Amino acid sequence: MNVISTDIPGVVVIEPRIFRDERGYFFESYSQREFDEKVAPVKFVQDNESRSSYGVVRGLHFQRPPMAQSKLVRVIEGTVLDVAVDIRRDSPTFGRHVAVELSGENHRQLFLPRGMAHGFAVLSPTATFQYKCDNFYSPADEGAIAWDDPTLGIDWRIPADKVILSAKDARHPRLEAIESNLLF
Repeated sequence: MNVISTDIPGVVVIEPRIFRDERGYFFESYSQREFDEKVAPVKFVQDNESRSSYGVVRGLHFQRPPMAQSKLVRVIEGTVLDVAVDIRRDSPTFGRHVAVELSGENHRQLFLPRGMAHGFAVLSPTATFQYKCDNFYSPADEGAIAWDDPTLGIDWRIPADKVILSAKDARHPRLEAIESNLLF
């Protein structure tokens, strides 16, 4: 696998080696040994999958310590814009984001270490999204930031009138409203 650094330390894009022939393709989507050597020694404990339609924006979600989560995300079918926001208060990149297009065609993955808020926007008619987490989901420890917080400057690549949000995601506060309560 090829590991590509981003502007946020610890957030990396992973490109697998793809073997193609007349039958189709094959690639190793995850190897614990290679991940530990090239990215970080992380033990994933939970896999999740979602399917969404064009315009759906999910996020920006995070889990507070002690239930914070690192994530390894990828798209099986369709295309999404995947976004990681650094919410580690002492980080030189606090409040900055990385946005990466993930698709069933490019087979890219994005790794987000603990201390990132995460979200994605569906750019194709539908998308099937999978992610691994290194900690179990805990409703009592969940947090979120408004997807459209202007201080973050995220271009979700979807017209605002086409964005589809859950009722919960439509009510999240801006980063500045929760900054002093972040435990990262």
